[in-house]
Amino acid sequence: MVTLDDIRAAQSRIRGMVRETPMRGSPGLSEIAGGPVWLKCEHEQETGAFKLRGASNAAAQLGQAAGVTTASTGNHGRALAHAARELGIPAVICVSRLVPKNKIAAIEALGAEARVIGASQDEAFEEARRLEREEGFALIPPFDHPEVVAGQGTLGLEILGQLPGAAAIAIPLSGGGLLAGVALAAKALKPEIRIIGISMERGAAMAASLAAGHPVEVEELETLADSLGGGIGLENRLTFAVCRDLMDELILLTEEEIAEGIRFLAAEEGETVEGAAAVGPAAVLAGKLRAELGPLVLLLSGKNIDPELHRAVMEGDR
Repeated sequence: MVTLDDIRAAQSRIRGMVRETPMRGSPGLSEIAGGPVWLKCEHEQETGAFKLRGASNAAAQLGQAAGVTTASTGNHGRALAHAARELGIPAVICVSRLVPKNKIAAIEALGAEARVIGASQDEAFEEARRLEREEGFALIPPFDHPEVVAGQGTLGLEILGQLPGAAAIAIPLSGGGLLAGVALAAKALKPEIRIIGISMERGAAMAASLAAGHPVEVEELETLADSLGGGIGLENRLTFAVCRDLMDELILLTEEEIAEGIRFLAAEEGETVEGAAAVGPAAVLAGKLRAELGPLVLLLSGKNIDPELHRAVMEGDR
């Protein structure tokens, strides 16, 4: 299990490698939610997403390896490519055909190889495991890894450092690394705080696994929240249990609700984000999330949306 001490150690380890991102109040969302709403702007991280925290913490503790590898829906791969470049080691990022081209290009721009494998993240993971097994690469998974979870947990410390009175944190939910890390940190410091996971209706693997009581496979479908796609691993060792035990509420959104979140953030907040980052505001706009118990923090997890897709959403074509 990842402890508060592990997360604090990660915070010290990655200081200088990641940014402390701002927290901004949202008058518009506060009015709709019936209480104060704050946006944690993690999309302003150097690689455009929170993933830099976990990837940097794990990569900083590597021993001898031929290089690093992972399977990713895009943002973790970009973060690991950035960390590998800083360390001066090769990186091969395995992605499925569903990963948007702009995210693949961003990985390659950092000097890593983006290897497109199969139609799902699970298939891409098989290639990452082969690189680990046969070629001596260090495999750093995108979520189910204690050092990755500890790195993401630094966000929980940062949120409560900036807003000690926070009553709830709404977190985009995919494999659970972000939610697990933030929940472990936040509930250790403030046990009464509510942790709310938000995902899409289309192919939400963690939601299906929690409903089944154990990790299950779910067909990976195209969605505006592409960063929330992919399985959680049938042999999940960490994030499933933490999400099951520490998440207080789970909200699922339609594609139109996610699109409305993207549009609202662009039009009313001046923030361009990807679908996964828009799920918190989208849940408020859909009437599925309120702030009546006290300040609600919505975590804007990333901004790496394809420009053409953003244009289509803004024009109502998606």
